[in-house]
Amino acid sequence: MTATYTFDVFCSLDGFGSHHGDWGGYWGKQGPELLAHRLAQYSEDQRMVFGATTFRTTAEMLNAAADEVLDPWVKRLRNLPATVVSNTLVGPLDWPDATVQGGDAVDVVTRLKKESDVPLRSHGSLALNRALLAAGLVDRVQVTLYPVITGRTGEGPIFAGAEDFDLELLETRTLDGSIQELIYRPTLHP
Repeated sequence: MTATYTFDVFCSLDGFGSHHGDWGGYWGKQGPELLAHRLAQYSEDQRMVFGATTFRTTAEMLNAAADEVLDPWVKRLRNLPATVVSNTLVGPLDWPDATVQGGDAVDVVTRLKKESDVPLRSHGSLALNRALLAAGLVDRVQVTLYPVITGRTGEGPIFAGAEDFDLELLETRTLDGSIQELIYRPTLHP
């Protein structure tokens, strides 16, 4: 059996994954519906996959935050088993259940897809996921689209440098009246 791999990313309307402005987390647009939906998604058994840069940033942020200020889905994410694809990090990591796998990301995720008995999910890790998309290893692209344009303060253009893909829309939902979740099946465009 081959495990499914989902590239899960937050996005502004203009295609940025984060910002350096004063928006706050979730661009200040989160509500109870989004947070409950995220918790339900992350409550399912799955394995997280991180690139080294995203792992370092996420671990630093979560380890510095008091547990009571973290959203429940983020607490759950931190406690899911995780594989960090890195040739620079070494274990043990300051994360409850994370292992480091060195080597080529495509090879690592190909092996994980073959061996895992649970779905794989990556939140962020843009460079890693662009490489996995190009290799045809991403089964689902889940974009949570926030109703903002961050032209001046946007950082991390999500698909900059990616190959061209056709996207088959599999699911869509509106959360808290203005946030769109779009789930696609990507196919490399010839």
